[in-house]
Amino acid sequence: MLGRFLTRLIDAQSIWSRPLGDFNHRWVSALFRPIRPVKDFLHGTWLGHSLHAALTDMPIGILVLVTIFDVLRLSTAADVALLVAVLSLLAAATAGLADYTATDGRARRTATVHSTLMISATVLYVISLVIRAGGPADRTLPTALAIVGLVLITAGAYVGGEVVFALGNMVDRHAWLRGQAQWVRLEVGEMPEGVPTKGMAGGQPLLLVRQGDRISAMHEVCAHAGGPLSKGRVVDGCIECPWHQSRFQLTDGHRAQGPTTFDQPLYEIRAQADGFEVRRLS
Repeated sequence: MLGRFLTRLIDAQSIWSRPLGDFNHRWVSALFRPIRPVKDFLHGTWLGHSLHAALTDMPIGILVLVTIFDVLRLSTAADVALLVAVLSLLAAATAGLADYTATDGRARRTATVHSTLMISATVLYVISLVIRAGGPADRTLPTALAIVGLVLITAGAYVGGEVVFALGNMVDRHAWLRGQAQWVRLEVGEMPEGVPTKGMAGGQPLLLVRQGDRISAMHEVCAHAGGPLSKGRVVDGCIECPWHQSRFQLTDGHRAQGPTTFDQPLYEIRAQADGFEVRRLS
């Protein structure tokens, strides 16, 4: 019941999160466009896991310590911990901006609420840090700012969880796709040379690309956000998703360009007298 209430509350913010999200998406995408390798690094394409998700745990844990140290009046420990926390917040935010470029629709609106809460909290923490640097005798204000910041961080973390767990952003679209040891008949029409073609095998949509005598076959749904790979294009031996430009190598399905952090399920294909059969390899 509480979860449904919070979901409705988040969705109700669309009156401002939609236009703000669309605006932010344009300038953030323009910022990262000329530095694609940096963007892929921040996505975590090299890691096989969202880098933003890996970076978020550290600042939240440290910020809890900041509040504990403040309550116990361990001033030096609280101040040092807050400085480390702010730096780690900025690192997580940078990776989050890269992921933001690959959001659409409701996920983008929810991510906008998440980022607004996180930025607001970071601003409060920076103000608190500046006040602390002055060595005030009364630490009530910087302590109060840190407590309010922790409340906002907690709310922002909840909303961020909605982006991932409820809306499936940066989640492997094939996590529940099981291996298929049996050969299955492939239903497909013409396969023009070098043109992405959609086929069906046992209810699964497949992407097929014929290059000479070789036919590459992989799952047609992009691992990153579910884009239709058959609507994409072949670039440098890879298939490029039309939605967010993730690329997968045709030879083995391995990710070659983000925002995907996952590989694409690959299929083996063999010719039969009356057509083709396929089975999943990975």
